[in-house]
Amino acid sequence: MGWPIKRVDLGEVEYHQALADMRTWVEERQQGLAEDRLFLLSHPAIVTYGPRTDPADLPADLPAVQVDRGGFATYHGPGQLVGYLVADVKARGPVDIVRWLENGLVEALASLGFPAIRRDTPKGASSLAGVWTPDLRKVASIGMRIRRGVTSHGFALNVDPDMAAFHRFTACGLADVTMASLAELAAEQRRGTPSGSEVRDAAFASLTAGS
Repeated sequence: MGWPIKRVDLGEVEYHQALADMRTWVEERQQGLAEDRLFLLSHPAIVTYGPRTDPADLPADLPAVQVDRGGFATYHGPGQLVGYLVADVKARGPVDIVRWLENGLVEALASLGFPAIRRDTPKGASSLAGVWTPDLRKVASIGMRIRRGVTSHGFALNVDPDMAAFHRFTACGLADVTMASLAELAAEQRRGTPSGSEVRDAAFASLTAGS
C-alpha cells in the first residue's frame, strides 16, 4: 500500500514566498492540522544553498539565498519541477526519506522512458544524493530538513530549464558534476520532451505507489 500523501500543485511561486509558506506548512503538520503533503511547483531563477556551502561555489551574477536544509548550492528556475515534502516521518529515518525520494524519481523517469539511477556516497566524500543518468550526469537534486519529526524542502528535477545557469556556480558542492535535463536526454533519444504535467503526474504516482 502506498503512502497517502496529498498532492498540491502551485505553479510558479517566488522563492522567498515559498520559504515563508513552507514554515507554515511545517507548523500545520507538527500540530496535526494538516495531512502529509507534497507541494509541486517551480521558481523564478535563483540559487539556494545550505549552510556548509563554500562561498567560492556561489554565483556572482545570480540571486542566491541560504536556506535551512542539507546539501550545497543548487539552481531553481522555470522549466524545473520542484517538490517540497511536508510529512510526518517519525517512523522513518533521514536516510530512508532521501532514498524514498531517489527511488521514486528513478521509477518516475523510467516510466517516462529515461533510465536513471541513485548513487551511494563513499565515506568522507561529498554527498551524491539525487538522481543520475547511467553515465553519471545529475538530473535531480535533493536537500531536506527534518524538524520535530516533520520534513521540509525536497527535490528539484530538471525538465527543461536554462542549463547555462549551472555553469555559473558549483552545483551540489561537486566541482566536476555535469547537470542534465530531460529535454537534453530526450534530444539524445531523438524524441520530444515530456510536458510539465506528464512529469508531475509521473513523479507523484511513483513516489506514492509503493512507499
